[in-house]
Order: sequence, then structure tokens, then C-alpha cells
Amino acid sequence: MTRDSSRNSSLKPWPRKSFLFPSVVIVIVGIIVAFTYQSKLKPPPPKLCGSSGGPPITAPRIKLQDGRYLAYKEHGLPREKANRKIVFIHGSDCCRHDAVFATLLSPDLVEELGVYMVSFDRPGYCESDPHPSRTPRSLVSDIEELADQLSLGSKFYVLGYSMGGQAAWGCLKYIPHRLAGVTLVAPVVNYYWKNLPLNVSTEGFNFQQKRDQLAVRVAHYTPWLIYWWNTQKWFPGSSIANRDHSLLAQPDKDIISKLGSSRKPHWAEVRQQGIHESINRDMIVGFGNWEFDPLDLENPFLNKEGSVHLWQGDEDMLVPAKLQRYLAHQLPWVHYHEVPRSGHFFHYTKGVVDDIVKSLLTSGVRASRVCI
Repeated sequence: MTRDSSRNSSLKPWPRKSFLFPSVVIVIVGIIVAFTYQSKLKPPPPKLCGSSGGPPITAPRIKLQDGRYLAYKEHGLPREKANRKIVFIHGSDCCRHDAVFATLLSPDLVEELGVYMVSFDRPGYCESDPHPSRTPRSLVSDIEELADQLSLGSKFYVLGYSMGGQAAWGCLKYIPHRLAGVTLVAPVVNYYWKNLPLNVSTEGFNFQQKRDQLAVRVAHYTPWLIYWWNTQKWFPGSSIANRDHSLLAQPDKDIISKLGSSRKPHWAEVRQQGIHESINRDMIVGFGNWEFDPLDLENPFLNKEGSVHLWQGDEDMLVPAKLQRYLAHQLPWVHYHEVPRSGHFFHYTKGVVDDIVKSLLTSGVRASRVCI
């Protein structure tokens, strides 16, 4: 496969002859909805933690330069005793409590490698203030400020899961000098990256359910419509927004069934400030026009003082493995690990978290499987 950067990203993910019709339909529907449901288009203001009538503040938080607050949670060894410090970035519809890469990590490995990990609520989630102007770059600034205020040192590791991958790619772009290593686990791929060939992005896009194809299009072309789209009752909106697990691969369903309520005891807290500045903002940012393209990135560890890893389940129904294989082929310095017979939650399988974290903290680890 070769890159095709000459194509206009606004045409994706539809083939050349058919892209116009769906986009025109969305615009027409948007205009009709705008005139008919004006009062339902604008999301309610978020319920800020600590405000009158808002959720309580229970987590430690740092105050960012722009005045927002970021909630965090610490895991592993105490900061002052740890040799390796990791910033974990959670996925969509999750929060700081979902740092299973810390909670499932074996105590022996924590001690052996001297691991400290900090997870944080991304803006709008749980107890972190929303950021209506959020971008991949602003997320990187949040991470760097968190690392500095917690005195994590001149270099630290980054581990991004699912939608948290946007920030992990952003760290590779904007603060490579601060990184000791990076791991992306099933990172969401933006179908509108300019260097994704049309045939690759279209195949990945069509892999989704129709409801999610439409939701992605709305988030990209008419983001002002996404709140109404994901909250109206006429037709199903985004499966993630509606917490519909029916689209998941069977291995993921088995994991959810086995874990039961223990998987997310904090379920009600995740969206407590409102769906728009959490789930919807993820979609707007994740499938919007990025300031950079990960396919343009260069290896930040030319001297092998660190490494970049990408882990993916081959049966993932949320993020197609084919897209990750293409990224790994185009970025040969990324160590690609594909886990067979696994879905989006493969890291819950016994021993997998140890493998993921150990590969991140040990430079020069070879890929488990490189697909071309």
C-alpha cells in the first residue's frame, strides 16, 4: 500500500462518486432539525463539580493555567520511590478509575520495575472541568501540566487506550522530548486523517454499524447537531453514547458478562457533568479535523532510548484491526502487537496487562506480530 495525500480529506470516508449525496443529506437534515427543534439542539450547561447543585469533589485535582481543574488518581509505588512513571489516558465513557493497566498489573512487576502510574479524568469526565475548545493539542498540554505539577520528571511514559489514543498521538507530535516511551492500546482511528488512503479509510468506516457511521458523519460535518443526534428517541444514535454493547465482539461480551458490575462500579460518575462535554466532545474531537496527521510523525527514539508500541485485538468491532495494520506498516518504528481471538477489551485477559506494561518500560522489545 502507498500513501495518497493528494485526496481531499473532506471526501472521506466515501468513494469519490458517492460522497456528495450523504453529506448533502446530513446538511439538509440538519437544517430541518435546526428549524424544528431549535430548543433541543443546544446542550444544557455542564454540571460543574463543586458548583451549586453540581456533583461533589472527591478526587485530588490540579489547577491548570487556564483555570480549569483536572482530577487524577495515583497507583503503584509512591512517586518519590518509583523509577518509572506512567501517565494513563482513558477511553470514551471511562474515567480515572478505569486504569486497569494499573489495577491489573502484578504487584511483583510493580516492585521489579519500580512503577508509578497516574490516571486522570479527561476534560468533561467525572470530576475534571469541561473544555469546550478541546483539541488533541490541548489534551497534550493538560498532560504536560499534570506531569509537571506532580513532579514526574523531565521524561515520563504515556499509555493511551481507545479514544485516549488521540492524546497519545498528540504527545508524539507535540512533546516528544518529554517522552520515555509510548503505548497505544486499540486507539481509535480518525477516518479523516489526510494520509489515510481512501480505500483503507472507507473499508474501516464501512466496518462499523450504520448507526455509528451516521454518528461519525454528524460529528465531522455538523458537530453542532451531535447533542440532538445522540439524545433524540426517533432512531438510534451512537452505540457508545447509548451504551449499546450489542455490536461488541463475542470475546468482549464474554469479558463484560464475567466481570458484571465489578467492571464499572463508578458508572454513574463518568457522565455526571453531562453527555455533551464528555462523550459528544470525544466524537467531535476524535473525528474532527486534526492539526496534524499521525502518519506524518517521525520516530522520537532514534537512539533507542525508548519505544512506541501499538496493541490491537484482531476481532475488535469498535476499531478495525486493518486500520492499525496499515498504520504499523507506514510507521515501521512502531512495534505492533496483535492479539488473536480478542476484541476491544483484550487487556482484561490474565497476563496481558503485564505484557503491555513490560514492553512499554523495556526498550527494544520486538513486536508480537507485525502485519503488513
